[in-house]
Amino acid sequence: MSSIGAGVCEIRIRDEQGAFRVIYLATRPEGIYVLHAFQKKTRRTSERDLRLATERFKSIPR
Repeated sequence: MSSIGAGVCEIRIRDEQGAFRVIYLATRPEGIYVLHAFQKKTRRTSERDLRLATERFKSIPR
């Protein structure tokens, strides 16, 4: 998910209850940052979800 930031990845999960996403950053030595986790309601990821993950990514101390 380079649209959010360098090193950001996502896990996609699908089951009988729907589709879920976890957006995370795992390139930092101090640990894994989960930027956002949500249930998808449509085919496209909403701008709100992308914006929230981007804001959280930018708040990580460098």
